[in-house]
Amino acid sequence: MFAVHLLAFHFTKLKEDQIKKVDRYLYHMRLSDDVLLDVMARFQAEMVKGLGRDTNPTATVKMLPSFVRSLPDGSEKGDFLAVDLGGSQFRAHQVKVFDDGKQSSQLESKFYPTPKEVIQGNGAELFDYIAECLLDFTETKNLKHKKLPLGFTFSFPCKQTKLDEGVLLAWTKHFKVRGVQDTDVVSSLRKALQKHKDIDVDVLALVNDTVGTMMTCGYDDQRCEVGLIIGTGTNACYMEEMRHIDLVEGDEGRMCINTEWGAFGDDGALDDLRTEFDRELDLGSLNPGRQLFEKMISSLYLGELVRLILLKMTKEGLLFNGKVSTALLTKGKIEMKHVSAMEKYKEGLSNTKEILTELNLFPSEEDCIAVQHVCTIVSFRSANLCAAALAAILTRLRENKKLLRMRTTVGIDGGLYKTHPQYAKRLHKVVRRLVPNCDVRFLLSVSGSGKGAAMVTAVAYRLAAQRKRIDAALAPFLLSLETLQEVKNKMRTELEYGLKRETQASASVKMLPTYVCGTPDGTEKGKFLALDLGGTNFRVLLVKIRSGRRRSVQMYNKIFAIPLEIMQGTGEEGTLVGWTKGFKATDCEGEDVVDMLREAIRRRNEFDLDIVAVVNDTVGTMMTCGYEDPNCEIGLIAGTGSNVCYMEDMKNIEIVEGNEGKMCINTEWGGFGDNGCIDNIRTKYDKEVDEGSLNPGKQRYEKMTSGMYLGEIVRQILIDLTKQGLLFRGQISESLRKRGIFETKFLSQIESDRLALLQVRRILQQLGLDSTCEDSIIVKEVCGAVSKRAAQLCGAGLAAIVEKKRENQGVEHLQITVGVDGTLYKLHPHFSRVLRETVKELAPQCDVTFMLSEDGSGKGAALITAVAKRLHNVGQK
Repeated sequence: MFAVHLLAFHFTKLKEDQIKKVDRYLYHMRLSDDVLLDVMARFQAEMVKGLGRDTNPTATVKMLPSFVRSLPDGSEKGDFLAVDLGGSQFRAHQVKVFDDGKQSSQLESKFYPTPKEVIQGNGAELFDYIAECLLDFTETKNLKHKKLPLGFTFSFPCKQTKLDEGVLLAWTKHFKVRGVQDTDVVSSLRKALQKHKDIDVDVLALVNDTVGTMMTCGYDDQRCEVGLIIGTGTNACYMEEMRHIDLVEGDEGRMCINTEWGAFGDDGALDDLRTEFDRELDLGSLNPGRQLFEKMISSLYLGELVRLILLKMTKEGLLFNGKVSTALLTKGKIEMKHVSAMEKYKEGLSNTKEILTELNLFPSEEDCIAVQHVCTIVSFRSANLCAAALAAILTRLRENKKLLRMRTTVGIDGGLYKTHPQYAKRLHKVVRRLVPNCDVRFLLSVSGSGKGAAMVTAVAYRLAAQRKRIDAALAPFLLSLETLQEVKNKMRTELEYGLKRETQASASVKMLPTYVCGTPDGTEKGKFLALDLGGTNFRVLLVKIRSGRRRSVQMYNKIFAIPLEIMQGTGEEGTLVGWTKGFKATDCEGEDVVDMLREAIRRRNEFDLDIVAVVNDTVGTMMTCGYEDPNCEIGLIAGTGSNVCYMEDMKNIEIVEGNEGKMCINTEWGGFGDNGCIDNIRTKYDKEVDEGSLNPGKQRYEKMTSGMYLGEIVRQILIDLTKQGLLFRGQISESLRKRGIFETKFLSQIESDRLALLQVRRILQQLGLDSTCEDSIIVKEVCGAVSKRAAQLCGAGLAAIVEKKRENQGVEHLQITVGVDGTLYKLHPHFSRVLRETVKELAPQCDVTFMLSEDGSGKGAALITAVAKRLHNVGQK
């Protein structure tokens, strides 16, 4: 018994001594967490460099856009072919994707050898070989005369400009085919396929094997947004925000970036970590000085690295009694399969002894312990470096999403990860240590990158079909120049109807005289009280106007919110023609609001006021801007409601006596189209909004242009797209069913150029809408279509007014200022620009300046009163 213990002790001591010896010898290969965090930071910096337009040419990590913009969402379906080039064998696949709610698919594959004369021959021979293999596969599967879409997995760095186009940058692994570099590999494959009249395939997508792995795993787990290959080669891809990808136009959504991380360190960034063995291995490779990170990680090189270490240790008398065998001198003699087998600790040293004996090395027990530990250090360093770079990608994803903690899935494939007994466990452990704030699931790709190529093709098919249906839904919102010209002409006709005595009663644009017969001239002075009702608030303002050298307007105000029960109660609590903007107080229409207010003040019996003028907010806006700019003769409100007023020649206003001078006309243009004249541009969504409003059939133009209704139009479109399965996974949430949930402020926020899709998703989540990145893009597009049309229609109406002003003045070219107020104009990121552009296009002979009103309605009411008082005094004198 004592002897057994002594033997065990002796073995343990022997093992410890050998391990210490190897640890000392390979000290530089053992990497601490601090070193790995440093590698992680270096890789993050390289990623940023690769994404920048100016820095990409000198970046080693090329961060190649893949043009894969979406992950599978489970609704993909159909039959697809895939071919897969890059591993030790060429593979052809048929993938059937079923839309059965279970996300099921069926994969049938056939493997073909990749002869050395093909993978190191010329390009024409390579692509002819692929075409012949595919012909054989289609014959075997009886698919010869069936037209099928094909995904092409090509596991080498390519510069893509489209999903179905890729120029080979460089061969990697053991491939070195002449005449292919710097050419489009998809067109080469198409050319080879055209020689075979029996094959009818459509090459739709070029996919890197890493991207294919992410897509395969993404079909099973929708959290999967990273792909990782650790096999003969190594690479990673992930879903990057488009706004960070300078090399591709557009800021919306995400795109899969193929990092091509194998070249990390080619600029010397890892020289301090590379050992003499790494340098020797590199010099003897097919591509010296390139793919240096890959040469420290991938299974293609680890066996060779072990051989070089064992060779030097033997030469120094540390192994095999200093006897150098032929096996140690022969390049490629030790392969990764040997390294994996020797690291099977459960087998003790038996595997190691057997393998070394086969290589004619005749090891002692000490040799076996030392060799096993060399293998461990080499493969552990590979897992450590891979974990550091992967941790950098995961950190970038988390920071892109602005999350403190993130849950995600990494799709993973490759022989080293799958077959090495310890590799996966080591990788997981180190990643979790380096990024403790990321909960990472590692999902093994069962069907490999071939199914991934088919999935990319299936997703491309789905997106194309979705795009057609989204375009169809939004097409009625795209107004041509001819249509806008037509709207302008119809508005002009309606303006004329409203001014004429015989047609005014039936006109949809009422053209109400305001009896405001002048704009400020600077001599106004005094104290005025203004009451402003019309938004969702009620304001009381004291306005002090000074004239002369100290000319100024000072205001003091107090704001009261208007309760809904008063907004829609009886009128005793504000002659009204019709309520708009969500107001519907009873007993008011047809009544004189001034008399009603006078009566309400009299009932209070607490203060004495003389009501001089009742003022519409649009007129107030014109007057406020007119105080600053005498050229301002038009007022525009583009906010909760929509309206315009302008100074019209008295001779054109038939419903008011007198032909001298001018009078401000409050167009009340919101009613334009109530007679059906713009029905040709009203969509089914406009009709739904109108029917659900407080005043169906009225204010149709306002319902297409004002902030009060735009959000509701958006909501109706979103419901329709969701019913079609194009949004929110086809689920109409309770919140989406609620009228008024989509306020205009949300449109303004969602359409902001400064807002990333992540923030758009947050806004939608606040509204109870759980959206994906793709949903957010569609919602933003819908908001854009609705608000752009509103601005264009508003611009067409305004063009009719400025053209009328030009003709009134009988001038070739008109210079005029429009005073503007309203949240839509002020806060929406694009409304004002589109409005100005439309006016310029439709009224080219008018030079229109837009002036923002600082306090349209309140200050304006006081100024009108001041002007009225001035004109009254002049009249009395």
